[in-house]
Amino acid sequence: MAMVEKNGSAIGYVARNLLLCLFVVTTILFALSCYFVLRSTAHNRFLSSTFSSKSFDVNVKGVKRERDDCSRCVKDDKSVIAKAAPLKVYMYNMDPEFHFGLLDWKPDGKKKGSSSVWPDVQKFIPPYPGGLNLQHSIEYWLTLDLLASEYENAPRTVAAKRVYNSTEADVIFVPFFSSLSYNRFSKVNPHQKISKNKDLQRKLVSFLTAQEEWKRSGGRDHVVLAHHPNSMLDARNKLFPAMFILSDFGRYPPTVANVEKDIIAPYKHVIKAYENDTSGFDSRPILLYFQGAIYRKDGGFVRQELFYLLQDEKDVHFSFGSVRNGGINKASQGMHNSKFCLNIAGDTPSSNRLFDAIASHCVPVIISDDIELPFEDVLDYSEFSVFVRTADALKENFLVNLIRGISKEEWTRMWKRLQEVEKHYEFHFPSKVDDAVQMIWQAIARKVPSVKMRIHKSRRYSGSASDTGKESRWSSLIPRSFW
Repeated sequence: MAMVEKNGSAIGYVARNLLLCLFVVTTILFALSCYFVLRSTAHNRFLSSTFSSKSFDVNVKGVKRERDDCSRCVKDDKSVIAKAAPLKVYMYNMDPEFHFGLLDWKPDGKKKGSSSVWPDVQKFIPPYPGGLNLQHSIEYWLTLDLLASEYENAPRTVAAKRVYNSTEADVIFVPFFSSLSYNRFSKVNPHQKISKNKDLQRKLVSFLTAQEEWKRSGGRDHVVLAHHPNSMLDARNKLFPAMFILSDFGRYPPTVANVEKDIIAPYKHVIKAYENDTSGFDSRPILLYFQGAIYRKDGGFVRQELFYLLQDEKDVHFSFGSVRNGGINKASQGMHNSKFCLNIAGDTPSSNRLFDAIASHCVPVIISDDIELPFEDVLDYSEFSVFVRTADALKENFLVNLIRGISKEEWTRMWKRLQEVEKHYEFHFPSKVDDAVQMIWQAIARKVPSVKMRIHKSRRYSGSASDTGKESRWSSLIPRSFW
C-alpha cells in the first residue's frame, strides 16, 4: 500500500510539472505573437528607427517624398514620379538640310567641325513657322533642348544631356525635322522628279544604315521623329526597328509602330492658353463645344453623325471651323467659355483638339476608341477627361444626357486637375521642369531598359554559322573532330 501511495505521489508531481511547463510555453508563445502583431501595426515607427539615416519631408500639397532619392520629382497631389539622372543622348551631326536648313537657316562658313552644322542657340534661334505647322513641331523643341544642354552652367534642370561618345549614350537621336519636311516640301515642283521630302527620306535611310551606331544595335536604340501622321511615309518601313516619336498609331501597321517600343507625344496646342483662369462651372455658358472639320474620311465618320445628333441642342456648340478668318481666336474664346470640349477621332485617332482643350481647362470628352495618349503610364486621364465609346456616343441622347448628368462638384474637380497637369503639355525653350519637352525625354528614358533587352536578345546567336554563313565565334572552342 505504501508503495502505491508513493507511486501516485510521484505521478502527481510529474503531472504538475508538465502542466507548469505547458503554461510557461503557452505564455511565451502568446507574448511573442502579441509582439509581432504590434510590430506589424507600427510599421512607420519601426521604419524610422531602422532607416534613421534617411530623412523625409512633406511638400506643400501633402505628398511625402524621400529627399535623398527623389530630389527631382513631379510633385502634385496625385503622383510622385521618381526621376534618375539626365538621359544621355548622342545626336548625329547631320547636314543642316535635314533640320534647321529646312527653316532657311544657313551655317556660318567660317566655322569648322560639328559647330558648322548647328546654330548657336545662345545667340540665335531659327524661327519655326506658325499656324497649324506648330502642332507637329516636337522635333524642333527636342533638338533645341539637346543643343542647349551642352552649355555649361545652364541655370536650369535638364532631362536629357548631349554626349559625344555614342558608346556612352542611352539612345541615339536622329535630328530630321520630318513633320516640317512633309508640311513644306512634300509637293513635286516642275523641275523635280521627286519631292524634296521624299529625297530627304531616301538620303536619311542611306545615312543611318551606313552608321556604325545603327549596325551595332540594328537601329533599336535610335530615336526617330515622325509626329505628323504623313511624315516618313517612305522611310518608316525601312527604319522600323527604331523608336518612333508619334502622335498616334493610326497610319502604322503594328509591325512598324506599336506602344511597346514607340512614344506617343503631345501636339503643341495652337489656341491661346487660359492664363489666370478665374472661371467656374457657372461662368462657362456652353455645355459642350466642338469646332473643326466635320466631314472626315476613315474613322472620322463619327463627327458627321454627332453633328446631326447635337446640332439642335441649345447649349451645345457644334460647327465647322478652320484656322482661316480668325478661326484660332474664335476657338480660343469658345473653349474658354465651355465646360466640356469634344475630342472626336478624325482621319486618325488623335487630334490637336485634345491639347487645345487642356490648355483651355475645358474638360475633354474623348470619343476615339483607338487613341493612345501621351505619358499615360504616369498620368491618369480619367481624372480630368471623360471617355465615351463610339458606339455609345452615337446612340440618340446618350452623349448629351451623360454630360448633363455630371455634377458641378465633379466638373470642378476635373477642372482643377486640368490646371495641375497642363504644364506637362507646354513646350518651352529653354525647357522647364516637367514641361512637354522634358516629359518626352522622360518617356524615352523609361523605354531604355526594354530597348537594351531587345538589343541583347538580338545578339544571342550573332556570329553563329546560321547567322553569318561562317563558323560561329565559339567554333574555336570545339574540337575539330566534332565537325
